[in-house]
Amino acid sequence: MKILNRLPGLPVERALKVLSGRWKAVILHTLLDGPQRTCELESRVVGLSQKVLIEQLHALEEHGMVRRQPSTGDGQGVEYLLTPLGSSLQPILASLMEWGAHHARELDEAHRLLPCEAVVRER
Repeated sequence: MKILNRLPGLPVERALKVLSGRWKAVILHTLLDGPQRTCELESRVVGLSQKVLIEQLHALEEHGMVRRQPSTGDGQGVEYLLTPLGSSLQPILASLMEWGAHHARELDEAHRLLPCEAVVRER
């Protein structure tokens, strides 16, 4: 059964389901820098295994957030890039990061927050 057949009917639940998971938002945020090969994504996102990366990319592809294209560099392999639908998440991801920081401050847990660079390496 495809993932799309299992998405909730309520819009807010649908949005949360598409973004749910440990790595999807991080992968989407990383792809905001432009198309990247699997090996580049794997090396940029600290703690993300290749197996989980592939699973998450396939789920995001099925949700219409990313697409694969032949690699532009050497013609071998593929790279992943955001679709227009995936790119439309940029302000939402920024808002979620802002709200997450606000939530931590309100609960006196700001000291537990990590900078993005702790998880995503520079390109």
